[in-house]
Amino acid sequence: MTENSGFEPTTSKIVSRTEAVAQVERWRAEGKRIAYTNGCFDIIHAGHVRTLEAARRHGDALVVGLNSDGSARRLKGAGRPVFGQRDRAEMVAALASVDLVVIFREVSSLPLIQEVRPDVWVKGGDYVLETVNQEERAFVESYGGAVALGERVEGASTTDVIARVKALPEA
Repeated sequence: MTENSGFEPTTSKIVSRTEAVAQVERWRAEGKRIAYTNGCFDIIHAGHVRTLEAARRHGDALVVGLNSDGSARRLKGAGRPVFGQRDRAEMVAALASVDLVVIFREVSSLPLIQEVRPDVWVKGGDYVLETVNQEERAFVESYGGAVALGERVEGASTTDVIARVKALPEA
């Protein structure tokens, strides 16, 4: 097996908030446009992939805020997340469209958005502008940032996937 010097291990994309802010500052100094999205990304499905790809198209670099296990549980309820935060972070980081993954503990990603100050904040296609977190939206728009929405993929929600799995007959 030969070593590929262009290969970046997935785990190197998972960074602390401090590291993310420092990297974003370096990208900005290079004139790059920063895109940001966030979510639990519990069971990766086509809707997640399309949202991440859409987010990346809005910028030269994509930072993904990932809800911690506690944050995801507070948002989604008991039994969630299915996968732990480290596993979820690795799955998201493995996607080519993603440049950085930052785990955050708050229910709202506003504190992380305030630190990253993305040029574009992208939400999934299951949202409309009126249903995104309005405090987060107002902050992004306050400094001239934009809010964009990804494409909706019918039947591609983690809740739907879990329901379909639970309905499967036992083997």
